Order: sequence, then structure tokens, then C-alpha cells
Amino acid sequence: MLRRCLALIPICALAACASAQSAYPSLAIRPGERESGALLPVPSEPVLTPVAPATLDRVSKLAADARAAHQAFVDEVAGARDTITAGRGAVVGDDAWAKAEAALADVRAARAKTMIPLADLDILYDDAATHGQAPGRIGTVRDEVAGYVTSEDRTLDQLAANLP
Repeated sequence: MLRRCLALIPICALAACASAQSAYPSLAIRPGERESGALLPVPSEPVLTPVAPATLDRVSKLAADARAAHQAFVDEVAGARDTITAGRGAVVGDDAWAKAEAALADVRAARAKTMIPLADLDILYDDAATHGQAPGRIGTVRDEVAGYVTSEDRTLDQLAANLP
């Protein structure tokens, strides 16, 4: 008896699903779904505003800072090259190796000082580009400073290749 009652439950549920409803929603296009408005052609070239003079002054200062930092890097390399070269065949933990590693660390620290203006120029470039300003001068200086960093990276790789 209990089994028969339990068997009736799914049958009643299926019957409810099969019952006809008279008010199905319409699949027709509703007024809010209709196309409206007009398509306008996109201008071929965006109109960019000039960068503020204060920003350009900051770019000039960052360029001067980067040149000074790059020159400090070159001077640091000149002073450390002999010490690093002397550690070439040294055993790890040896006194010559330790001096060479310390000199290489000083050169890396000098490189980090060139990265600071580059990071600031990246921020200024991104801000100008995202706010509809012409980042031409910022991009030129940024590329120049990125060239310094690339050159410094090559020098660091050459110096580090001398150490075990």
C-alpha cells in the first residue's frame, strides 16, 4: 500500500508538468529590444590634448636624473671592474670572491638608481595616454632612459659572467 502511494507522487508531478497553461510568454521582440539610435563613424585619428607644462618640466627633471644615475653607474663599473675580474677564478667563499660579489652588488645598486626615473616616466606616459594627452615627449625620454637600463643590464651580465 505504501509503495503504491509513493509511486503516485512522481506520476502526479509529471501530470502537473504536462498541464496546459494558457499564458506562455511571447517570444516576439519587445520594444526595449528594438534597434534605436544612429551609428556614427568613428574619427580616424583621436584628438589628443597637449601634456601640461608642469608634467613636461617633471619629464625634463627625470631625464636629467636618469643621465646622472647612468653616469654614476658607468663610474661605479669603472671602479669595480678590476675587483670583479680578480674574483674570476676564485672559489665561492674565498676573500677575492667575496670582494667581487660586494663590488657587483654596488654596481647593481647603481643600476637601481637608473630604474627609478624610468618607473616614474612609465607612470607619466601611461597617465598621459589614458587621459587623451599626446605622450610624444614623455615617450621619447622614456625610450632614452630604457636604453640606459638595457645597456646597464648588458654590462651587469658581462660582469656577473666573470664570477663563479
